[in-house]
Amino acid sequence: MSDLPSTMHAWQVVRHGDPAYALERREVSVPRPGPGQLVARVAACALNYPDTMLAAGTYQQRPELPFTPGIELSGHVAAVGDGVTDHAVGDRVLGLPALPHGALADYAVMSADTAFAAPESLDDAKASALYVAYQTGWFGLHRRARLQAGETLVVHAATGGVGSAAVQLGLAAGARVVAVVGGPDKAEVAWWLGADEVVDRHAAGDLAGLVGALKAACGPHGADVVYDPVGGDAFAASTKVVAFEGRIVVVGFTSGTAAQAATNHALIKNYSVLGLHWGLYQQHDPAAVQHAQREIHELVAAGLVDPWVSERIGPDDVPDALSRLAAGRTTGRVVVVGA
Repeated sequence: MSDLPSTMHAWQVVRHGDPAYALERREVSVPRPGPGQLVARVAACALNYPDTMLAAGTYQQRPELPFTPGIELSGHVAAVGDGVTDHAVGDRVLGLPALPHGALADYAVMSADTAFAAPESLDDAKASALYVAYQTGWFGLHRRARLQAGETLVVHAATGGVGSAAVQLGLAAGARVVAVVGGPDKAEVAWWLGADEVVDRHAAGDLAGLVGALKAACGPHGADVVYDPVGGDAFAASTKVVAFEGRIVVVGFTSGTAAQAATNHALIKNYSVLGLHWGLYQQHDPAAVQHAQREIHELVAAGLVDPWVSERIGPDDVPDALSRLAAGRTTGRVVVVGA
């Protein structure tokens, strides 16, 4: 194990609530790696919606207070624990920190199994955004929905972090991608990402308008696969446009309203509603996670995947950025550089 400093700066959740209320910037002890772990010097931390839920105390993981959030990073290995043979001090890595020692700090703990060599073609900010959203998209589209080339894929919240990754993965798979966004500025971004069709839910107005716009965009066949991190009206509209033997992948509920699946409707239209809890694959099938990341890195090398980093911010801007992320006022990935 190499020498580590004794203290560092970290954003910590000291009470649950809105990020501006929950977070404090503190000087804390630098964590040490346990067996099978490493400590990374954080170069960049990509912010994720679960970080806002961790601050609020509503995420499925609820670490004991205080703790350091930040579930995705890139950086360099600073120390390795017993039994770590695939990584060495100085290696440039990306991946998943091990809470309570998250990535919104100078140093973070990682399991060696969820640390991957960072592609040389990506800078630190982009590398930090290559794990959670793309893993979620890969499992949702390929493992759960079995997306095929030529199929029509609807992606809700298509210019968010999770959505923009799904758009890129869908296009890489040869699907026809219909991007659903909120507002003309986000529509421009969706076209820039390469979507074949763009639906502005704000312009559509109510649920009926959204259904009509989706039907026009998808065509008479409908949507073979729907990727839904939103819930609420997004899910309701999806059930109206899903094709025969179509698949709706439920990724989350950023609308605040959990999707309500009417099983009689699924039976009559002969479609499937598929839940995706990506984190469970790390427990039940870690080899699949390793395989997915290799596939994602191959897509990077082929120029088919390139994380869209819309903002690079400093550590002082973290609470405001997380509040905007929670309110849906960000696009692409917001990355903290020098966390």
